[in-house]
Amino acid sequence: MKFLPNFVTLLNVLFGSVASVFAVLNKLEWAALFFAFGVLCDFLDGLLARKLGVQSELGIQLDSLADMITSGLVPGLVMCQLLGMSVSGGWNTESFFVEALERDTWWWTWFPFAGLLITLSSGLRLARFNVDENQVSSFTGLPTPANALLILSLPLILFYNGSEFTNSIILNPWFLLVLTLLSSYLLNSPIRLFALKFDSYSFRENGLKYIFLLVSLVLLLTLQFLAVPLIILGYILTSLFDKEQADFPEMD
Repeated sequence: MKFLPNFVTLLNVLFGSVASVFAVLNKLEWAALFFAFGVLCDFLDGLLARKLGVQSELGIQLDSLADMITSGLVPGLVMCQLLGMSVSGGWNTESFFVEALERDTWWWTWFPFAGLLITLSSGLRLARFNVDENQVSSFTGLPTPANALLILSLPLILFYNGSEFTNSIILNPWFLLVLTLLSSYLLNSPIRLFALKFDSYSFRENGLKYIFLLVSLVLLLTLQFLAVPLIILGYILTSLFDKEQADFPEMD
């Protein structure tokens, strides 16, 4: 049974790799589905390792490498596709990566690659997390899965919750560029964010987490994929106003 957590982590690598292929092909619904499978594995491998008492340095490093693919590479590729759509006239099913080198304008060919800044920032965030022993009960900067969830929600909003107004915003190149820069900053920002880890199930000790989860569930049921950006924003704002997080000591 000792191999089970690492096996689940390798499934995360597999699902993230498949999601990357679908993202390159501009099959963004499928990319989001396999990303979700990968995130589920990311949750389960740590849970299994703790329950089985088989946490190891190998598992920690493997988990980080898996996150780099599923929560680092995939959202960067998805953002490239969205930026490609934004400069080519709107929503379409053509892959930016297939068409890019056939264009003779730098704007269309090279501008969408700015989305890979998310991948670079995710790699830096994961490396910093690996050497920081303080990020146990809280995080410094936005966790890569949360950031990836934010980016992956955009094509799902276009598919399922889109309107003329929301589509015009999501497929605006300047909005996407600002979001890319903002998410890259948040990944490596000094902001303290609470971790959804439960040492006990006491409401007194975990009241903030229970309320956050309840509000998030209500938003998902009412707004569907439109709720995801609001939940991420609420997560950041709640952490900023949480006294326990605010008193957390600064890193050197």
